[in-house]
Amino acid sequence: MSADTHLHVPAPRTAQTRLPWWALVLPAVAFVVLFALMISPAAADSVSSASAAHALEVLRHFLGGLLS
Repeated sequence: MSADTHLHVPAPRTAQTRLPWWALVLPAVAFVVLFALMISPAAADSVSSASAAHALEVLRHFLGGLLS
C-alpha cells in the first residue's frame, strides 16, 4: 500500500490594503503643524496658554467622539 503524498496547499490570502481615514489625516495634520512651526517659530510663542488649553480640549472631545 502506498501512502497519499499529495499535500493540500491553501490558496494565498490577499493583504488588506484599506486604511481608516484617520491613518491618512493624522500624519497630514501633524506635518502641516510642524511645517507651520518651522516656518514661523515666533507664532508658537504668541499662542496663549488659554487658547492652547482650549484647542486641546476640543481635540480631546473630537477624538473621544470618534473612539466611542
